[in-house]
Amino acid sequence: MTSRTGAAPRIDLHTHSTASDGTLTPTELVRAAATAGLDVLAITDHDTTAGWAPAVAALPPGLRLIRGAELSCRWSGTRPAVPLHLLAYLFDPDHQELVAELARVRAAREDRGERIVALLRADGIDVSWPEILAGADGGTVGRPHLAQALIRAGLVRSTSEAFGSDWLGERYRLPKDDIDVFQAVRLVRSAGGVPVFAHPRATRRGRVVPDELIGELAAAGLAGLEADHEDHSPAERAHVRALAADLGLLVTGSSDFHGTHKTVQLGAFTTGVEAYERIVAEGVTEVASG
Repeated sequence: MTSRTGAAPRIDLHTHSTASDGTLTPTELVRAAATAGLDVLAITDHDTTAGWAPAVAALPPGLRLIRGAELSCRWSGTRPAVPLHLLAYLFDPDHQELVAELARVRAAREDRGERIVALLRADGIDVSWPEILAGADGGTVGRPHLAQALIRAGLVRSTSEAFGSDWLGERYRLPKDDIDVFQAVRLVRSAGGVPVFAHPRATRRGRVVPDELIGELAAAGLAGLEADHEDHSPAERAHVRALAADLGLLVTGSSDFHGTHKTVQLGAFTTGVEAYERIVAEGVTEVASG
């Protein structure tokens, strides 16, 4: 694979649109990716494929699109369960069991959001659930939407502050009914997709799972690990790379772009061609080309 410029291809395999908690529409996202000089973009909204069709329809010439999703998962090997995210690439969007599970998780996200708003309002904080739903504009409701409500109310200055321990990070954080991670790997593989563990060592986000669990997931069908990510320290990136080498897993790098919800830019971290080609070879859905 070669880039449009003849240099090494720039491949970003983890981004979000307004179909979940990004701030760019799928159309705007693919156009921004082309402007940023990317050759391959993955759209990986939380627990939904709703952004796929508009992204494909708006693909600029020369840009390739990996259709994917970021699945909300949990590992119940400790108490409380550890939340984690699984990137799923090139799966069949009509796979009945996976579609049903994603719909269940989206409903659980919405229920959690409404319960968090109730907690905030019980403490005298003037936030509106209908306003938050309207802000999501039909997309999967996530904590960034709640963060925006806190910003609008003048209670915090940024999404990062809203995710702090005084707000959505701890005091007003509630669990949601996520997918068991082993079931998620099985479902993605059953749907012909390629599962990659998102930011697996991001200790700044909270608890992480042990390496032994990742070995078990590899045996169950996990394809790769996301190493290069803004929430990984250099030491954590090196750890993930070494673990992937030990387990024979592919390694990805991605921006986890959310638009103005985060400061990271498209293409801030990228994936190598070899890993990209392995994902394409294993997935059941073809890469879309502009």
